[in-house]
Amino acid sequence: MKISVALAAKDGARYLPAQVASILPQLSEERGDELIISTDPSKDATTDIARELATQFSLVKYIQGPGRGVQANFEHAIKACTGSHIFLSDQDDIWMPNKIAEVLKEFEASNATLIVHDAVVVDEDLNQINPSFFALSRSKPGVFKNIMKNSFIGCCMAFETKLTSYALPFPQNLPMHDQWLGLLASRYLTVSFLPQQLIQYRRHANTSTTGTHAGVKQMVTWRCNILRALRKRNKELK
Repeated sequence: MKISVALAAKDGARYLPAQVASILPQLSEERGDELIISTDPSKDATTDIARELATQFSLVKYIQGPGRGVQANFEHAIKACTGSHIFLSDQDDIWMPNKIAEVLKEFEASNATLIVHDAVVVDEDLNQINPSFFALSRSKPGVFKNIMKNSFIGCCMAFETKLTSYALPFPQNLPMHDQWLGLLASRYLTVSFLPQQLIQYRRHANTSTTGTHAGVKQMVTWRCNILRALRKRNKELK
């Protein structure tokens, strides 16, 4: 079993080194694990840091992102992964030391294709805001539920590589890549919600998903977009 971590970064120089430092001790050179860092053009030293990390650590691989936004950047990173299991990572969180071990246990116990675990919500200085993201967002499985209110948070997700044959390429106009992955896994494969808090999930002004609610018009548009994308992909998969 080879683990790949797909990390998409942009303007994350302040946080990226600490995030990588929390991931690397959990990866195994013997297993052939890898940490893929894809960076979009940044106003700070994010790309320089990613390149330097790839020079310092053999398990880190740097790739230049497509520069088309966070979803395209994650897609780019996922496509570069060669492991049997892919973990998604934001640039600014902190992984608990047992995250990979606990998620791998859940893969074995549940036989799920995709696992999403809970998180402690913190501010930019790692002060706790909420002890449970699941409780805060009322996370639970189900296709309809997660079309109406998404529970699939990418930084808490890991999946078997076979999900990529369903999910890639990402459609245009997706509201969220993690919602897309979670819905396809729910529809065609199997999903497990793991109640352990396995990361410190930063919420701050520069977070790409801030947790604030969009307007009604935007929310309706997003749901229409995801429904259209699901119908189209369903036809393609038949």
